[in-house]
Parts: sequence; C-alpha cells; structure tokens
Amino acid sequence: MARDFTSVGVVGLGTMGAGIVEVFARNGVDVVAVEVSAGALERGRAILTASVDRAVARGKLADTERDALLGRVRFEVGLDALHSVDLAIEAVPEHLDLKQRIFAELDRVCRPEAVLATNTSSLSVTEISVATSRPHQVIGIHFFNPAPVMKLVEVVRTVVTSADVVADVEALCSRLGKVDVTISDRAGFIANALLFGYLNHAVGMFEAHYATREDIDAAMKLGCGLPMGPLALMDLIGLDTAYEILDTMYRRGGRDRRHAPVPLIKQMVTAGLLGRKSGRGFYTYERPGSPVVVPDERTPVATQAAVGDGARATAKIGIVGSGTMATGIIEVFAKAGYEVVSVTRGAEKSARVFEAVRTSLNKGVVRGKLSEADRDAALGRINWSATLEHLADVDLVVEAVVEELSVKKALFASLDEICKPGVVLATTTSSLPVIDVAMATQRPADVIGLHFFNPAPVMPLVEVVETIRTSAETTATARAVCAALGKTGVVCGDRSGFIVNALLFPYLNDAVKMLEASYSTADDIDHAMKLGCGYPMGPFELLDVVGLDVSLAIQRELYLELREPGFAPAPLLEHLVTAGYLGRKSGRGFRDHTRR
Repeated sequence: MARDFTSVGVVGLGTMGAGIVEVFARNGVDVVAVEVSAGALERGRAILTASVDRAVARGKLADTERDALLGRVRFEVGLDALHSVDLAIEAVPEHLDLKQRIFAELDRVCRPEAVLATNTSSLSVTEISVATSRPHQVIGIHFFNPAPVMKLVEVVRTVVTSADVVADVEALCSRLGKVDVTISDRAGFIANALLFGYLNHAVGMFEAHYATREDIDAAMKLGCGLPMGPLALMDLIGLDTAYEILDTMYRRGGRDRRHAPVPLIKQMVTAGLLGRKSGRGFYTYERPGSPVVVPDERTPVATQAAVGDGARATAKIGIVGSGTMATGIIEVFAKAGYEVVSVTRGAEKSARVFEAVRTSLNKGVVRGKLSEADRDAALGRINWSATLEHLADVDLVVEAVVEELSVKKALFASLDEICKPGVVLATTTSSLPVIDVAMATQRPADVIGLHFFNPAPVMPLVEVVETIRTSAETTATARAVCAALGKTGVVCGDRSGFIVNALLFPYLNDAVKMLEASYSTADDIDHAMKLGCGYPMGPFELLDVVGLDVSLAIQRELYLELREPGFAPAPLLEHLVTAGYLGRKSGRGFRDHTRR
C-alpha cells in the first residue's frame, strides 16, 4: 500500500515552485513553502495569491476553497522548517551546484524516511542524489508550467531509486489528478528532449534570416495546430532557462549538435533579452512579465495594401492535378470567387474530381457553413478540362500533381510554352526544390511555391516559397492571392522542408529514436507531448496519420540536403516502412489500427 504523503515541503517559490505549492494545497495536502529570504518569500506568496485569485475570478474556485487552500500553506524562511515533512521537493534555478547544496542540507534536516525530490527539467537526478546519504530515496518529479493546469508529471527514477519510492510517487501523482510517465534519468527526459531540439532549430532559422519570427510562429501554429509558435514559447520559457536546458542536454546527451545552443540565444541572454520576464526577447512586451506583445522595429506592416503591393491582377486560376490536394485547392479558389480551370488527365478523372468537390461543398451546406446558392455559384465557376491548352489565358497556375521531380519539370516546361507572359506558375510541392521546377521554364522569375496543407479547405496556412530567381512581383502576387483566399501566407526560402516540415519531421524522427532506444513507450511519449506541451497529437499518433512512408521520404530529403547527422532517418522508421507498416492507411504503423 502506497504511503500517504500528508505534509510536503516546497523549496523555491518562483513561478514553478508557487505553482507546485498550489497543486498540493488544492488537493488537501499541507505545504511548507520555503524561500531563502523574507523578500523572496513575500514574492512567492504574491505569485500564489495572484494565481488563486485569478481562479476565483474565472469561477474555477470558490472563495471558501481559496481560503482553505491558502490556509494549508505555511510560509517559512530557511530549510530547517522542513524537519517533519514526508516529501521535500525543490524548484530552484537549473544549476547543479545549487541543487546539490540544497539536497545535502535537506538530507541533514529531513526525517530519515522522508522522500527528497527535484523538479529539474534537464539536470541529472543521479548527480543531485549523490549529494545525500539516501540516494535510494531521491527521485525526480518534473511538473510542467503552469503546474496547476498542466496534467503531465515526469517521474524520474535513478538506477538506485527504491521501487517503493517510485510507486509511492506514482500514487501521489494520481491523487493530485496528474498523469505520470515514469522514466529513467536521461538528459531532457521525454518532453524537453523532444521539445528543445525543435526550439533550437527554430531559433537557427530565425538567426539565418530564413523567415521572420511572425512567419515561423504562424507556420507552426497554423500548420501543426500547436498552442504557441516556437519563438513565442522561447520567450515564455525564458531564454536563460532555455540556454541552460540546451547546454545541459548537449553536454549530457552525447553532444548532439542540434542541442548545442544557437549562438543567438547566448547573445540575447548576455544582452538581458530573456523573454517575457525581462519585457523583451524575440518579441517586445508591454512590460516585464506581461504576455502582451507590442510593436517594435521588427513588426511587419500588416495591412492589406502592403500584402498586395506590387501584385499582379489575378482573376482566372488554372489548377493541374486530380488528387486530394488538387481537389481541395479547386474548392478553395472557387469558393473565394475565382474562375477556375481544372485540368486533369482525362474526362474520367475530371468527373471524379467534380464529384469530390461537389460532395465537399454539400457537406458545407449541411453543416451550415455554406448556403445552397454559394455552393451552386462555386460549382459554376469551375471549368473542367483534360488539356493544358485551356490554361492559355489564366493569370495563375497551381500545379498539384505527383511528388516526382521529372513529372513536375515536364509539366512546367509545357506550361512555359502555353501560358501567356506574366502568369505566375506555382507548385504545391512539400519537399522538392522549387528552383529545379523553375529552371525547367524560360521564366524562373515567375515561378514560386504555394504549399497548401491538407485538407486545403480547412487548413489556414500556405507556405509561400521563394527561389533565388523569384521576382518580388511574383511573391507579392502570391501573398495577395493567399490573403484573398482567407489564408495566412508565410514567406520562406527554397530549402528542404520549408518551415513546417523542416521543424516538424526531425522532432518526429527524434521520438522514433527515443522509442527505438527503449527509453519509453509510444503511449508515454505521446502522453508527454500532448499533456506536457499541449500538442494536439503525440508524435506516434501523427506519424501513423501522415504515413510512415511519407515521413521517411521527407526525413531523407532533409538529411540529404542539410547533411546534419542528427537528421538521419531512425532505423526503426526505415524498418517499419520496409515491412509495409505505413500507419493508418495500411492498418498498422506504430500502432495496430485494425482492432479499432
């Protein structure tokens, strides 16, 4: 039977420590909240009080519940106050020497049977534990910020942590209403090991001027459904904290270059640009600690005139292709009021595309998102053809054929001969070099990438991909078209993966490597990213939806172009694809979908 932790001590009352105090006190546990000085103690008290007052204001906590919660907390200066607690958990800054000093003192102060826990997000729990005479009673209990809201707790056992201690802490997490994943002591654990490589990569993109901060963040929010963009998240975490976590992971995790902090992070930390807490990081905030972003010298002029400045007039759109993406793009343009010429390889394919578009529009009517008149008008704007010659008078061509470079190059060579001068020629490729397609024409300045996301009628993002030959007028036209479609167009260079896939798929590949190393299970890794980071899907859920073959192809493209050793496809991913386990579409991938 699990031990009953009736009293808990929390050391360090910053945002995380105060949040942990609230979690325990909300669940009926008496808490001794400890700080190093009276001033720090009052700041911690203020953080806790403000948090519970917000909960009352939002109707999530009654006045009596708030009073009872605060009544369970005793605020003290100095570790001696923890002499009788059942569990002591530290939540001080991520410095190993500081944590070791605190644990040595806790070992002296606390009762012999007390469990000592660290909330570290990246440091070695083992190295912390050896500062005590009871390493078998030391464990990691990693809460996520904000602790009262986030459901995940990573329970980190060392090689000497007692099995009883692990079981007791797991039971405690359940009592607190948390979902725990129990893992061994490895750099970054699950969530940070996967999250911070992605964040570091995003900062590298920004540092290289590959895309603006706004476009990088918008791409990941709109393209992947993430709650925050990576640069805004860095500001929330704090660039100093992020630097310490990355540096620790780099040193402890095999010196993977992708965890070596991007130089810009250290420069910003040195300059005091720490994110929200300092009032400025990648973005500028109303005041230190405020979440409100205010304009600064990097803020783009977000007006319709600016979006359309220099754009060519576009009224008639040609769309080549008959697959799911082509069908969705036809619907998007037709609903937005454009005259559309759909070109497929034969009347039979045109009939299938027509039926798919009509079915989708009918669903919109049934759901109340479209009137019958609007549906009929959209269908009336579409002209069906089986010959490219019917694109002779269009203003923009969007190619959405198979992802094979030879096929696309042949198509663009034909479009070059058929289309009138000044027409923008766009490819929807998600992984191939746009410049290779552009150079199949005599007008590379008019060629651009328009990477729609599937399903095109629903997904709000379009990656606008410029080559080194794309003209400013062509980019302006593409951005204006995106705006007219009600889409967010993010501009980036012609590099493998563009923004979304270049950031997303290495993260997915890292998750596969983590599973391959037997560090954790697919279920626990998915739980960690959904509950700890707010991701809409865990990496293995997403891989099975995307298709393991598609994921492997994209990862190979990234590796071949960037030559980053850490981007090499995980062998497990390659083996599953070879075995025909492709995800949902084949019935089995990382999970068996035939039984569901």
